[in-house]
Amino acid sequence: MEGKTTKMPKVAKVKNKAPAEIQITAEQLLREAKERDLEILPPPPKQKISDPEELRDYQHRKRKAFEDNIRKNRMVIGNWLKYAQWEESQKQVQRARSIYERALDVDHRNVTLWLKYTEMEMRNRQVNHARNLWDRAVTILPRVSQFWYKYTYMEEMLENVAGARQVFERWMEWQPDEQAWQTYINFELRYKELDRARQIYERFVMVHPDVKHWIKYAKFEENHGFINGARKVYERAVEFFGDEELDERLFIAFAKFEENQKEHDRARVIYKYALDHIPKDRNKELYKAYTIHEKKYGDRSGIEDVIVNKRKYMYEQEVIENPTNYDAWFDYIRLVENEGNVDNVRDTYERAIANVPPSKDKQFWRRYIYLWINYALYEELEAEDMERTRQIYRTCLELIPHKIFTFSKIWLMYAQFEVRCKDLKQARKTLGMALGICPRDKLYRGYIDLEIQLREFDRCRILYQKFLEYGPENCITWIKFAELETLLGDIDRARAIYEIAVNQPRLDMPELLWKSYIDFEVSQGETEKARQLYERLLERTVHVKVWLSYAKFELNAENPEDIHVELARRVYERANASLRSAGEKEARVLLLEAWKDFETEIGDEVKLEKVLAKMPRRVKRRQKIISEEGIEEGWEEVFDYIFPEDEMVRPNLKLLAMAKQWRKEKEAGDTEVTDTSKSPTNEPSEEGHTPPITNDNEEKDNDGNDDS
Repeated sequence: MEGKTTKMPKVAKVKNKAPAEIQITAEQLLREAKERDLEILPPPPKQKISDPEELRDYQHRKRKAFEDNIRKNRMVIGNWLKYAQWEESQKQVQRARSIYERALDVDHRNVTLWLKYTEMEMRNRQVNHARNLWDRAVTILPRVSQFWYKYTYMEEMLENVAGARQVFERWMEWQPDEQAWQTYINFELRYKELDRARQIYERFVMVHPDVKHWIKYAKFEENHGFINGARKVYERAVEFFGDEELDERLFIAFAKFEENQKEHDRARVIYKYALDHIPKDRNKELYKAYTIHEKKYGDRSGIEDVIVNKRKYMYEQEVIENPTNYDAWFDYIRLVENEGNVDNVRDTYERAIANVPPSKDKQFWRRYIYLWINYALYEELEAEDMERTRQIYRTCLELIPHKIFTFSKIWLMYAQFEVRCKDLKQARKTLGMALGICPRDKLYRGYIDLEIQLREFDRCRILYQKFLEYGPENCITWIKFAELETLLGDIDRARAIYEIAVNQPRLDMPELLWKSYIDFEVSQGETEKARQLYERLLERTVHVKVWLSYAKFELNAENPEDIHVELARRVYERANASLRSAGEKEARVLLLEAWKDFETEIGDEVKLEKVLAKMPRRVKRRQKIISEEGIEEGWEEVFDYIFPEDEMVRPNLKLLAMAKQWRKEKEAGDTEVTDTSKSPTNEPSEEGHTPPITNDNEEKDNDGNDDS
């Protein structure tokens, strides 16, 4: 047909649906992104600002960086907080305030943001700003208790009691949790406002109607002497909960309250009423408390017998199954003692102590030995049979294997018992026998305390001498001996004791002994002797604490010419030189810090500058990790201190090393020239001399020594 054009058919394109050679999964993308986030960047270099222009430039760059971070993601509150804290550190409080306000426009429900904002205002003593912020915070977020706590605490610290009370009242309108109410009550009690506290309790128990809150209310009335008020609170609580929601805790507290008031009939009625109205599956503790009350004040002998016999049977079964279960014996004996039958108590004690531990290990005897102690105390205090008590102590001491272990407590209790019986000779004989059989530090100290109470100071001296022969390394004994002589007024003897003590070859706590010796001389006003003691101590040790104590002593010492500051400064200088020669870098840093504080407080600016010039800088080094077998396991980074004084010495050391190297090279050159002249085949160089030989290894060694 004319006028019509034919269209060519479209050729279908073949798509390559084969998988790509490199497959990238979503998991891989997320993992790589996380790894980039976790990359630890090195800390930026520290920048020292020396003039206002640099400061402005630094502040401009920091602000630009903070603003860029905020512009990238406004919802990250951490960026806002860092920005505001940095402005505060630059003393730009107004700028920091502006940043916080901008952040609040972004997220006004962020609790941390409000807290940081108000804490900044309080740190800068902007009380009214802080108060306005707290008002805004508690208005916007009234359920955040932290705001209310801090708000009331601030008002109370400002002694604005009325304002704090007003804030509490605003808080209580929101009916917060029980801790908030208790805080309000404690606030009123701090200012002796009992009527206000009572009104708060009335509102509290209505908002939170729990049994424990009613009990707190009643105890509040009882503790402040309002007995009738406490009784009315308990009665109101019983009426409030009714018969359907009764709780045994309320009745137990009510009954114990009446018991404390000696109203045993009222307590009995309360117990009976509760037992009649509370189901049996919820009154176990109530029945137990009722039984205890009746055992104390009632006549229900039948109930007591049933309960006691039942518990006796239970304990009998336990001790029959395991005779060395001494905890069960203790409970059994306590139950029998409550009955008051002396013969039964003695029979139970005898059965219990007959179960001697089978092992000669002391840990198995610790609980067993208390059976003997309780037995002896019962005979002495309850049965009042002194002869039987004495026999118990002696039998117990015969039973203990003293050659393997002993119990100093038994020896001391027996001696004290004999003292109470006014048999002082037997008490001393007992303690002397103990020291002869099994000497112990506790026995010596107990014997010495006994003689001190008896004012037998000559015997105390003899005991101290024996004690020190037994344990000459015990510094506490030397100190106590010297203190005794000091109290007796024999200063020369006390000083001689200290001298003998510090000259001992072995001491367990020598630093404590030297400190006591120095304090003794200071207390006697012997400043020069105390100074000599410090010098003697420094001959034995150069510990930094000794130097610091020495400097403090010189500063506080009474000198006739009032040169204590200069003497203390001289001690610091000596300490620095000593620690420097000893190579104690950490101790030297501590010393310089103390010296700097000393000069800051007492010295002048010139002295302080000298000390600051000695302060080291902290550097990071790498060192090899060598195992105990001497195998290198890698490298580790450690911190080191470089002192300016040491750096001043280094150029001289380097010059000396270079001189030695030049001398070695010269000697090597001379030797080669001599050998060449002797050899017929070798000829000299064009200049007529042999070039010097350079030892690369030696040069490297010298450089390495210089850098180390």
